[in-house]
Amino acid sequence: MGPGDAVDGGVFHVKLPGQDAMARRADELVVPTRVMLPRRVAVGPARQVGKRLLMALLVLAATVLIVWLDRSGYSDSADGKVDLLDAVYYATVTLSTTGYGDITPSSDGARLINVVLVTPLRVLFLIILVGTTLEVLTERTREDFRLKRWRANLRDHTVVVGFGTKGRSAILTLCATGLSKDQIVVVDPASKVIEAANAEGFTGVLGDATRSDVLLRAELQKARQVIIATQRDDTAVLVALTARQLNRGAKIVAAVREEENAPLLRQSGADAVITSASAAGRLLGLSVLSPSAGTVMEDLIQQGSGLDLVERPVIKAEVGKSVRETDDLVVSVLRGHRLLGYDDPAASPLQLTDRVITIVRASPSSAAAPKHPMPPHQRP
Repeated sequence: MGPGDAVDGGVFHVKLPGQDAMARRADELVVPTRVMLPRRVAVGPARQVGKRLLMALLVLAATVLIVWLDRSGYSDSADGKVDLLDAVYYATVTLSTTGYGDITPSSDGARLINVVLVTPLRVLFLIILVGTTLEVLTERTREDFRLKRWRANLRDHTVVVGFGTKGRSAILTLCATGLSKDQIVVVDPASKVIEAANAEGFTGVLGDATRSDVLLRAELQKARQVIIATQRDDTAVLVALTARQLNRGAKIVAAVREEENAPLLRQSGADAVITSASAAGRLLGLSVLSPSAGTVMEDLIQQGSGLDLVERPVIKAEVGKSVRETDDLVVSVLRGHRLLGYDDPAASPLQLTDRVITIVRASPSSAAAPKHPMPPHQRP
């Protein structure tokens, strides 16, 4: 327990640095939960309805013009003649298939025009009106079908809680290593944030990630890894507890603001905890002491450009060799649960079950996939 934690009757109190949108919204209102897949159609619903309304008005105007030009062939039971208002009235009731019968085509020419022109316009008018309703129903059915197919096919994916600066940066790093966008699910309580995630091609779940039903909508029980990038440490703890309860085997990585809250987050089920404030501070201090060293460190943590840190399994050609005899620059060896430095005598010779952390030169091919292929369940 860190110095910033207090104990009251055996209950841990997490140090709170500030306000967080996720926790604040959860306290103020119940956030509706919804899965939002990336939209394929860029045209908005208002624009679609406006377009169809304009088409319907054009059909109505064309019908009025036809009747007005041939008004001598029509008879009105009220006064016997057809003026402009009668033409509009007749076109309206005709296109809507009401047909009161007070105005009728009396001449052969008017009846022929009704058959050849007015009737097709009436059908077109109905298609526009009915088509709008059918399109809404079809779009809803299509969206339900996409959602069911998405749930059926989604597995071993990555759930990212929070789409702020930390969440976006984590996603960019994952995409730089070759992870496809359809394997990433963003969870956030703000609808505008989820819409922004959709616009970038990611599936979003609108809701409070501290609730198990929200994480279940993100299919967290089938996820391979979870990234918790909230702004408040207590929110991160609750999300980690809920996520670990739903998925015992997923790798959970979380970010905290205060370093004294990191042990509590590890106890909550996080496999790795990154202290964002202190990490940035260390990089700042390193840059002051050696700007070049700071530049190299920033380059290493920025995946896909310059130098990259890559974890990979040992290949057969490297078994029995020293860490200095490999093609890549090995900085650490992961043997079981032990992390050995490159200068540790126990790191050499390399074993087939080892994993090595290496520094490689990033390239378009290495950005899409690691230099040495790894099994799907071991890819970063």
